[in-house]
Amino acid sequence: MDHSISLSQHVNATPEKVWRVISDIPGSAATLSGVESIQMVSEGPYGEGTRWKETRSMMGRRETVEMWVSQADPPRSTTVKALQGGADYTSRFTLEERGSGTDLTLTFGAELLRPTVFSRLMLALFGRLGMSMTRKALAKDLAEIAAKAEQL
Repeated sequence: MDHSISLSQHVNATPEKVWRVISDIPGSAATLSGVESIQMVSEGPYGEGTRWKETRSMMGRRETVEMWVSQADPPRSTTVKALQGGADYTSRFTLEERGSGTDLTLTFGAELLRPTVFSRLMLALFGRLGMSMTRKALAKDLAEIAAKAEQL
């Protein structure tokens, strides 16, 4: 991963409850304030190959991105991938039981697939700002996942 962020949140809920929130893709628009809508592309329970389109507003732009589960090990970890705008995005959730709760870690990374001189220049100019905004959005997602899991 060229550019990555790792954030952790302690959740006062079991890993199974946290997993239930993370793996509820159809319900994620109700859980995560940053998600405007979800459109399922595949059918069936959450697992490797599950696909959906997620619409978010970020930096004043509304974007819909197709995402898919590339790895699932309930209730310990899952990896979600997306390809958008010449970049390969990876989000990995890791759940570790600690005390009566769960340490939830989210690692997000972006890798340019075919970097051009222009894309490298744009990354140099705006990469830090974009990653800072992404960090804030991901921290909010983690807090909202925790709040939902603690209500179950």
